[in-house]
Amino acid sequence: MAAIARWCVKHRLVVVLLWLFTLGGTVAGAAVAGSAYSSDYEEPGTESGRALALLDRGFPGIGGDGGTIVWHTERGSVRDPAVEQRMAAMLHRVEELPGIASVASPYGSAPGRISADGRTAYASVTFASQADGVVTERAQALVDTARTAAGDGVQVELGGEAVGLTEAPGGHLAEAIGVIVAAVVLFLAFGSLAASALPIATALVSVGTAYSAIVLLGHLMTVADFAPMLGLLIGLGVGIDYALFIVTRHRAGLKRGLPVAEAARIAVATTGRAVVFAGATVCIALLGMLILRLGFLNGVAVAASLTVVLTVAASVTLLPALLSFIGMRALSRRERRRLAEHGPRPELPTGFAARWSAFVERRPKLLGAFAAAAILLLALPTFSLHLGTSDQGNNPAGATTRKAYDLIADGFGPGVNGPLTLVAALDGADDRPALDALPARLAHTEGVASVSPITYSPAGDIAFLTVVPDSSPQDKATSELVHRIRAEVLPPAAQGTSLQVHVGGVTASYDDFAETLVGKLPLFVGVVISLGCLLLLLAFRSIGIPLKAAAMNIAAVAGAFGIVVAVFQWGWGSELLGLGSAGPIEPFLPVIMVSVLFGLSMDYQVFLVSRMYEEWLETGDNRRAVRVGLAETSRVINSAAVIMISVFLAFVLSGDRVIAMFGIGLAAAVALDAFVLRTLLVPALMHLLGGANWWLPRRLDRILPRISIEPPECRVAAEARTEAEAGAGSGTGAGAGTRTGTRTEIRTDTRTEAREETRSGA
Repeated sequence: MAAIARWCVKHRLVVVLLWLFTLGGTVAGAAVAGSAYSSDYEEPGTESGRALALLDRGFPGIGGDGGTIVWHTERGSVRDPAVEQRMAAMLHRVEELPGIASVASPYGSAPGRISADGRTAYASVTFASQADGVVTERAQALVDTARTAAGDGVQVELGGEAVGLTEAPGGHLAEAIGVIVAAVVLFLAFGSLAASALPIATALVSVGTAYSAIVLLGHLMTVADFAPMLGLLIGLGVGIDYALFIVTRHRAGLKRGLPVAEAARIAVATTGRAVVFAGATVCIALLGMLILRLGFLNGVAVAASLTVVLTVAASVTLLPALLSFIGMRALSRRERRRLAEHGPRPELPTGFAARWSAFVERRPKLLGAFAAAAILLLALPTFSLHLGTSDQGNNPAGATTRKAYDLIADGFGPGVNGPLTLVAALDGADDRPALDALPARLAHTEGVASVSPITYSPAGDIAFLTVVPDSSPQDKATSELVHRIRAEVLPPAAQGTSLQVHVGGVTASYDDFAETLVGKLPLFVGVVISLGCLLLLLAFRSIGIPLKAAAMNIAAVAGAFGIVVAVFQWGWGSELLGLGSAGPIEPFLPVIMVSVLFGLSMDYQVFLVSRMYEEWLETGDNRRAVRVGLAETSRVINSAAVIMISVFLAFVLSGDRVIAMFGIGLAAAVALDAFVLRTLLVPALMHLLGGANWWLPRRLDRILPRISIEPPECRVAAEARTEAEAGAGSGTGAGAGTRTGTRTEIRTDTRTEAREETRSGA
């Protein structure tokens, strides 16, 4: 790491130009290639996936995305000649639009689409392709054309996934707000405009490169439509944080009187090691999604990991180059003046950080119990987690898709917004009579509002019918109906025949997807935890540190999910935040959030414990190691947490429900991790466990490879201390830790800094 930093400082202009060239090249490539994201979460091997495949085989073109035009009269009826003439003319114009395959009007070809009171009607519009293949301009043309018929007491609204494209927020307001808040926090922390700008600049360059690279990645593999925003969210958060840690260490070196180049080299050689290690844990957690073997999640994992890799690379290459450009301006004017007048002095951890560290040392049991109780309370809503489809009924109240959804639900029943599609393959002579008897069975099934006639393919080997539930697509009752049809209705209907009927539709596909994910979730979580613990075991040579980290990560995830359930599933403040009404949690959210949260939680664990580990190696005093480590890192961890929370919460303004779930969930996890777990529960437990924190069987220590994130001189000091203790027959480090009395004064051991200065002169 030191060699990399030295080269980047020496060739700083080349490094900056290389990064700018990479950014410009990827942006240009993305602009030329365009995006190719996917919003298809269907799994081919599931029951609903087989239904869709059969439907496409028997009825080519019917699988295009569907939209809905709904109109409602305040007075009179939609059958009034003036209203019917105006709406029929509008539907004819819609049918002529590019990209529209067909339009089913309630006035002729599609009866049953006028409500019983005659005041609401709807027409079905079929696009020539799925929603992820529909150009936004064509969807907007549909909206504009349909809206021309509104007025004179007639309300016109539109629904459907393609129409939802027109409501996607434009611009990057969320990112801009997050960056501005981060810049303010950095300036308050550093007092230097130049130093505050560097983490922002580093993160923007790396994240901009990653965003463009994700656009190109969409042409090579399936990438979910929310992956770029998720990459931005993660990249800005960790990118600014990583740069913050390195700049903080660099500024400490300048205050000790080190030259600019040497301070940058030491910052990268010490804190940069922890940054690389933390970034590796994030990538491992994200790439753990690959074991699920779900094409849709593979793209998300690779895209997010690519973003983290680029932010780490920029932190240890671009950042030291920029630090050498600004020189002593990394310090504020007051700090530079103090340095010139009084000379270099070691920074002592004072103020609230020092007092808090001493307070935790005095009351570990009380504070640990309080932190555990707070996490448990926040995690309670997690036990009521309901995975399912969040449809357009959850959109903000002012959206046309939400209004169309509500009009249809009020006029025709909630199930019309998400009917089930039953698709049958007919192979034997007895299959068709058995299928003809199925609608009568379904009509008497609990939870069914209506059943459509059967439609046969031209070849007669495939048929489908539509079942309208009496509950909304996201209602648990609809999921129960899907299970009831599959388990209780279809097997008796097909008995004695070769008839195969598959249940598809929005609710069925999301239920199948959720079932697939939940079934693989234990394996996924186990692999992610095991790999994270293995890395910490190699880095800190301890059994206790990885186990505590795993427990803390699970606690942060549980608490964050509790908050997500309260806001989005229970609806606590969701309408107030512009996130729509209450609804289920997306099926893929747990997997992605577990990946991201485990990685981010490991970051603070690494930065906090690595400083404690340095002190432990030098002194063998556990209480001092925990006290000094917490005092020296809590301020920067808290600053980093405020930045990351601000960036994540800013994405709530994106207007996208899924991204808002990620934003609130990640912000809650970081807040719990930084302010409850790492600065309260972790140090309290480490004080209670004493020297056992650092215990590792000697036989295991000999066979494990070494991954050093601490400065080399710390290891030398530890080895010398171990040899001295062995020669004197003294106790272990645990005994040293227990012999140290409680002290409220926090002082920094300056031996490491002195050795760094000595090495810098060599």
